Amino acid sequence: MSAKKHPTVGTICSHSALQLFHGARTEGLSTLGICAPDRVDLYESFPRARPDELLVVDDYGDILSEEFQSRLREKNVIIVPHGSFVEYVGAEPLLSDFHVPIFGNKYTLKWESDREKEREWLDLAGIKVPRNYNSPTDIDGTTIVKFSGAKGGEGFFLVDSEEDFHEKIEDSDDDYTIQEWIEGTRYYPHYYYSPIDERLEILGIDRRDESNIDEYYRAGKGEKSFVVVGNKPLVARESLLPQLYEMGKKLVGASKELFGPGIFGPFCLETICTDGLEFVTFEVSGRIVAGTNLYPEGSPYSTYYYDEPMSTGRRIAREIIQADESGEISQITT
Repeated sequence: MSAKKHPTVGTICSHSALQLFHGARTEGLSTLGICAPDRVDLYESFPRARPDELLVVDDYGDILSEEFQSRLREKNVIIVPHGSFVEYVGAEPLLSDFHVPIFGNKYTLKWESDREKEREWLDLAGIKVPRNYNSPTDIDGTTIVKFSGAKGGEGFFLVDSEEDFHEKIEDSDDDYTIQEWIEGTRYYPHYYYSPIDERLEILGIDRRDESNIDEYYRAGKGEKSFVVVGNKPLVARESLLPQLYEMGKKLVGASKELFGPGIFGPFCLETICTDGLEFVTFEVSGRIVAGTNLYPEGSPYSTYYYDEPMSTGRRIAREIIQADESGEISQITT
């Protein structure tokens, strides 16, 4: 009698896909990549991270078709969502029209993509957040204007007055938030919460390179851009770790109250550490973030949890195996 085959890990070939495929392969799981034609050669070029199977689509909207979803279900695929997956397919269609098991609580996407809901979540958790401005007329200092969705900072801009706002908004119909600009160092801690073990882990920390904003001081000319172009590793001062860990615990606890069973699997708090050594959180990413790509062989923090290299992608794969073997897949998917 042959051994039961574990589920296949699937995702769109973008964002953190290489890490997810590599982590699943390391744990012995099969992988499936959903790929645009112009990315096939790239994803086939990595011997240790290429997916076992590629499904090529000309339009990511095809993922929502019943025929495509049936193929995924037949292959026993568990989809791992990431920022590009959410951006290309859309949070609402994933919630209403996608009926393939998704790793994590997909309803988290509703709370992370709606800035009012996100603020409610952070407030209930008791996590310090920047001030939001109800109207451009309330702007009384440097603020940042943000648009909803997982766009990697695209379109964000700074203003310091109502007049400045109207000059730069360009009659945009997109949903936006006007938020206080906080000075300090950016920290993006990568958390992982296991609903099976009921354990919260910090698997890494990064900060982001955002187009020209980090080099803006060199010339001071042109429009600042916050489009994310890469990530840098960061190790926190150890005395700051209790704050970071407590923030993660509070976010998980509040999520269980707001949208039970709450958030589980990987997530990230996007924060600023002020010169008073206080963290201010401006956003939640309720899924794997691209900063985890820095640590395919583990981070300075994962080494304190595991005897072997543990990326976030591998941690997801291990949870899938554990849940599958114990008959608890329903606890880690929606």
